[in-house]
Amino acid sequence: MRPMEDYDDEEDFFEEEEVLENAVLCPTCDDVTGHEILREREMGRGKDYLLRCNECTSVHELQFRPPPLRRVPFMLTDGPDSHMATIDLDSDEWLDLGDVFEHDDKAWRITRLESKEGTSEAMEATKIIRAVALRQDMLRVKITKTRGEFSTPDVLIVEQGTTFKASTLIEIGPQTWRIRAIHTGEGRTLRGTVDASKIKRMYLHEPPRPERFAPKTPRERRQAWKEGKLGFNPNPILPKEIIKKRVQPTNRRDKKRRRK
Repeated sequence: MRPMEDYDDEEDFFEEEEVLENAVLCPTCDDVTGHEILREREMGRGKDYLLRCNECTSVHELQFRPPPLRRVPFMLTDGPDSHMATIDLDSDEWLDLGDVFEHDDKAWRITRLESKEGTSEAMEATKIIRAVALRQDMLRVKITKTRGEFSTPDVLIVEQGTTFKASTLIEIGPQTWRIRAIHTGEGRTLRGTVDASKIKRMYLHEPPRPERFAPKTPRERRQAWKEGKLGFNPNPILPKEIIKKRVQPTNRRDKKRRRK
């Protein structure tokens, strides 16, 4: 075990540690010290600073220059449409599969990185000869709409984070459909909730419609009109069987007792 005085020394060390502002190497002190910025000037993509050391008060200049840019060709895919775009990156920047970046006011996710040696999950910008990215903020969900015996494929464009629940109703334009099943890479679900990004295909069925009443005889038509089944009827006449159900029967024995 470590002696207690070692722990005390560590605590003293952390307590005495101070945060340095604008910590850079001072050529006079030959050490990293805090500095005061006297002047700041932009030079291209970099900056020139005039600094004063907080320890020895000497003044010196510091030039900051970012690494050169690397123009990387990207294949950007937005649904069925793809186009090439050139994006400037710092030459020392590393990219990983799954990284999300913004371009043309849209979000994109990197799905492929290519170099002269082949593909990789991570790569420095100087080695990339082509990258592929898919649009991330909007998702395309493949669907199959079934009406009777006919099925037609279609695509839904939804925002990132949208979820769908099987066996529920969904409105597409003026029509309402029921989500019969949701197919993911692992199988189908008939009742679960699935994120749009994980859906391979969604199966929609036309919801059952209530049967339309069609009277067969003139008498049925008159009766249906009285009940309001054939359109707006301000004074519908209820059928006798409903009227009879609403009448509360009186107790005949009670009536006889009252008469006596």
